Amino acid sequence: MTECSIRVNKTARYFVLGEVTAQINQVWFVCHGYGQLASHFLKHFSKLNDGTRLIVAPEGLSRFYLSGTSGKIGASWMTSEDRLNEISDYIAYLNAVYNEIFSNVPRDSSEVFLLGFSQGTATASRWFNNGRIEIDDLILWGGHLPPEINLENPMYRKAKISLVYGTGDEYLKPAYYSMDEMRLQAHGIQYQVIAFEGGHWIKPDVLLKLSSAEMAKELK
Repeated sequence: MTECSIRVNKTARYFVLGEVTAQINQVWFVCHGYGQLASHFLKHFSKLNDGTRLIVAPEGLSRFYLSGTSGKIGASWMTSEDRLNEISDYIAYLNAVYNEIFSNVPRDSSEVFLLGFSQGTATASRWFNNGRIEIDDLILWGGHLPPEINLENPMYRKAKISLVYGTGDEYLKPAYYSMDEMRLQAHGIQYQVIAFEGGHWIKPDVLLKLSSAEMAKELK
C-alpha cells in the first residue's frame, strides 16, 4: 500500500468581533480549544469589544459531531493522524486570515495579541513559530508549548509571553506549566504567569487585564 497526498482548495471560515475603524488600536487573534466552534468561543471576548479592539476567531479546519452522528458540532485543529500535513494546512490558513485582516487594518498602529486556549495553545505557538506573522503578545491559556517549538527563534524575545491557567483546571496538570517555565528560563525568555481561581475556561476579567497597557507585568 502506498500513501499519497494531494493539495485541494478548501473554504475555511473565521469570525470577527468589532468593526474596522480608525479607532482600532488592538487586534486579537484567538484560537479555540478542542471541540469548540469559533462563533461560540468568540462570545467569551465580548468585554473586549469596546470600539478600540478587533477580535478575530479562526476556526479549526475539521468539524465533527461531538456525540454520535448528529447534534452539537465542534471543531479540531488537528489529530495525530497525518499531523505534519494538518499543521502545515492550518498554518497556511491562519497566515491567509492574518494577511486579510491587515489588508484592512494598519499593522503599524495596532498592538497584536495572539491567544491560544487549550488545544489552541499548540496551534498559536506553531503559527507564531512559523515566522510569517508579527505579534506583540503571546498568551497561552489552559495549555502548553508543543515540544517541537524552537525557542531559539528570536521572535520569542520580542513578544510579551503570558502563561494563564485556572487553579482548578481539570485538564491541565501543574507539571505542564512547570515544564514550560523551565524551557523558557533555559532559553532566557521573559514571561509572566497568571493564575486565577477557576477551571478550564476563559475569564473575561483576566482578558481585560491582559489587554491593558497599564498592567504591571511581573516578567520572570
